[in-house]
Amino acid sequence: MTLSREGAGVATAPAPVAQAGPSVRPRRRSPSADGYWPVLFILPLFAGVALFYLWPLAQSAYYSFTQWGAFGGTTWIGLDNYIRLFSDPGVLRSILNTVIYTAILLLGIPLAVIFAALLNRPGLKFAMVYRTCFFLPYVAMPTAISMVWRIIYNQDYGVLNSALRVVGIEGPAWVSTEWFALIAVSIMGLWMSIGFNMIILSAGLKAIPTELYEATSLDGAGRWRQFVSITTPLLTPSIFFLSVMTLISGFQLFDLIYALLGPTNPVIPKTQSLVFMFYNAAFLTNDKGYASAIAMFVLVIIAVCTFLQFRLQRRWVHYVD
Repeated sequence: MTLSREGAGVATAPAPVAQAGPSVRPRRRSPSADGYWPVLFILPLFAGVALFYLWPLAQSAYYSFTQWGAFGGTTWIGLDNYIRLFSDPGVLRSILNTVIYTAILLLGIPLAVIFAALLNRPGLKFAMVYRTCFFLPYVAMPTAISMVWRIIYNQDYGVLNSALRVVGIEGPAWVSTEWFALIAVSIMGLWMSIGFNMIILSAGLKAIPTELYEATSLDGAGRWRQFVSITTPLLTPSIFFLSVMTLISGFQLFDLIYALLGPTNPVIPKTQSLVFMFYNAAFLTNDKGYASAIAMFVLVIIAVCTFLQFRLQRRWVHYVD
């Protein structure tokens, strides 16, 4: 029997029968379905970064355009601090000292590559003891290390000058002569950094597949060829990381100069770094506006150098696939 719609005799199709067990597509989880829990978990981290990094950075940027009074208070002076910074003859010498120290510090990376490769040879006995001895200067206090190096650099009874006298050379006053003082600080910094570099490079060496060495040894490659063609290229990610960290720490040179030479050393004006110059302006002469301008200048130099390093690393850094 058919039913008509309003008497028109139009047949209607029977209602579809619902099948048992309909398939229901699972809904995608909305990004906001977790609520505020992710924000609450990362809030302490962002609060610490904002409180201890971003806020002091913003304050330093503001204070670099001001002049501080003798009893506090600031006066807006615009670009006067930066004009004074770029016209100060001591700034150029401080930049030169910082660059020389950083360049000598970078020499520790190829030295650490050689030492790390030697200490990672299979079958080497007491390798952990050697690594510990290399790493101890890095974790020791700079003040304690400086006291030891003061004895080494002593002009009258120091170990270094005594060794030079054996070969007929009269050693200089290392910590009170203009250029020798900077070299003395650089050598001490180089000695302290090799241990950290070796630890990073040792981890990079363990990530290199051993199959590469086995394949090249079957082809007749010796240890030196393997070091040049496999070890060094595949260590470039670790070398790149160390170059970035070394450059940043080199431009932050302060504690070694303060501990080894001392703030009253007459050679300080010719040996000081940019950060030491910041210390003098901020805490000795109470010129915090000018000190903030120096700090922002150091920040810009580090940022530009790091940016260039990341741009250039595409040409020489090789990653293991």
